[in-house]
Amino acid sequence: MTATLNNLETEHPPRTPFQESWRLLRKNKLALCGLAIFLLFAVTALMGFFLTSGPNPIFNPATIRLEEKLRQPLSLPKVDELHEEDLPRLGIYLFGTDDLGRDVFARMLQGAWVSLTVGFVAVGIAIIIGVFLGGVAGYFGHKRVRVDQIGAIVLLFLGPVLISTGHQFYGILLIAAILGHLKFAKRIYRPLISNPSNWLSLPFKETILVDTVVMRFVDIMLCFPSFFLILTVVALLPASIYNIMIIIGLTSWMGATRFVRAEFLSLRELDFVTAAKALGISDWRIIFRHMLPNAIAPVLVSATIGIASAILTEAGLSFLGFGVPPPHATWGNILSNGKRFIFDAPWLTFIPGFFILIVVLSFNLFGEGLRDILNPKLRERH
Repeated sequence: MTATLNNLETEHPPRTPFQESWRLLRKNKLALCGLAIFLLFAVTALMGFFLTSGPNPIFNPATIRLEEKLRQPLSLPKVDELHEEDLPRLGIYLFGTDDLGRDVFARMLQGAWVSLTVGFVAVGIAIIIGVFLGGVAGYFGHKRVRVDQIGAIVLLFLGPVLISTGHQFYGILLIAAILGHLKFAKRIYRPLISNPSNWLSLPFKETILVDTVVMRFVDIMLCFPSFFLILTVVALLPASIYNIMIIIGLTSWMGATRFVRAEFLSLRELDFVTAAKALGISDWRIIFRHMLPNAIAPVLVSATIGIASAILTEAGLSFLGFGVPPPHATWGNILSNGKRFIFDAPWLTFIPGFFILIVVLSFNLFGEGLRDILNPKLRERH
C-alpha cells in the first residue's frame, strides 16, 4: 500500500499554489484572454511613457500640423508641405489626425500611460484604506471606541487640510500630537480611567463598537453616487492628474473594506490566531503577518475589477472636461474632442472608444476568472 502511494506521488507530484492557479487559469479561456490583453496594454503603456515623454520624444503627441488636420487612418503625410521634424515617425498616420493635425496614434500612446497610472494609483489608495479599515473592523470590531478617540479621529482630518492650505508646520504638529495622544493616552491618564466617578474621566468613556463606527461610515459613503461626488470634488479642486487619482481612490475603498472585514471575522476565531495571541504577538503583527495573507484573495479580485472602474471613471471625467488637463492626452479627452466631428472624422470617436471597451472588458474578464480560481468553492466548475 505504501509503495502504491509512493508511486502515485512520483507520477503526480503535488502542485504548488501558483501551479494550481495557473492550471485553472489556462482552462478559463476568457480569463486567459483578459490577462493577455492586460499584459499587452501594460507593455504598450510603458512604451508610450518612454516614447512620448522628454524634451525630444520619438512620438510627439503635441505637434500641431494644421495643414494635416482630420486625415484618415493609414494616410500618408504631405512630405512637401511639412518640416522634417513634423513628419510622423512611422511614415504614416496610423490612426489619422485630429482637428489640429496632431497624430492620434501618439496621443493614444500617451493616453495609455495616463490611464494605466490613474487606474493603479487610484486602486492602490483604495486598497490601502480598505485593508486598514476592514482589518480594524474585523479584528477590533468587538471593542468599544472612547470619546477622546472619536475626537482625535475628527481632528486628525484637520492635519491634511492645514498642510494643503500652506500651514505645513501646524498641520504636522497637530497630526503628531493626535497620534501621540492615541498611543499614550491610557498610560498617562490611567488614574482617571480607573475612577469612573471623576468627571475628568468623561473623555475616556467607552461608547459604540469599533465595527459599528467603521461599517456605518461605509454605509454613508455608499449612499452617495460616487461619480457625482467625484464630479463635485473635481469641480472645486484645481485640475490635476494627481487630484484625479486621489479623488477616485478616496471614493472607491468601500468594497475592499467589506471584503477584508468579512474575511477577518472568520479568521479571528481560528486556532492559529489564538495561538499567536497566546505567544504574546502584537495585534498589528497578527493582522498584517498572519491574517492579511489569508484574506488577500477577495482583495485581489476587487483590485483587478477596480482598475477597470478607475480607468472608465477617468475617461468619463475627461470626456466631460473635468479630467486630466492639457497638455496630457487621455483616451477620454481624445474621445471628447472627436464628438464634434462624429460624421466628418468618426475615427476620433471609434478608436479611443474601442480601446476603452477592450481594456475595461479584459480587466473584468480577468477579475472574474481570478475570483473563480481563488475561491475553492468555485473551482469545481473548472
